[in-house]
Amino acid sequence: MPKYENTNYFMFEMQSSTPKNKDKVTYFGVININENSKNIGAVDVWRSLITKQLFCEEKRLGILDIADKIGMPQIKEGEVWAVAVNRFRKGKDRWRLISITKEGRNEFIDTDEETKIVVETSNYKIIDDEWWSFLVSENVNKSIEITKELN
Repeated sequence: MPKYENTNYFMFEMQSSTPKNKDKVTYFGVININENSKNIGAVDVWRSLITKQLFCEEKRLGILDIADKIGMPQIKEGEVWAVAVNRFRKGKDRWRLISITKEGRNEFIDTDEETKIVVETSNYKIIDDEWWSFLVSENVNKSIEITKELN
């Protein structure tokens, strides 16, 4: 499997250990992120046909730049994809696609691509005064209204 140095990405088509079994990553769905009934972005979700592993990419309304990373993003073992939502902001900078651990300290980079955010997690949910979260795997092909916190 081709890897790119210093990245957590791999090519769109993976090959398993036996040549006859080629694993394919296919488009699985989308999560529309809405604020006050208006779409402010989306999370595209792909899934491996063999391993069922999810791969995600955030799409922010108004951001037209093509990502400089090639392939599908991977997360570390023991982490899952989630969307972190800021309780106090408005608009496209209110949310961020992250990988999240089940318990303990979780770090991610804010939407300014510079500021490190540190939050505590419990049962794959952010426990913080400023941020809350929801899991990608539980919300594929849904529209999520982020003006109020999901339970």
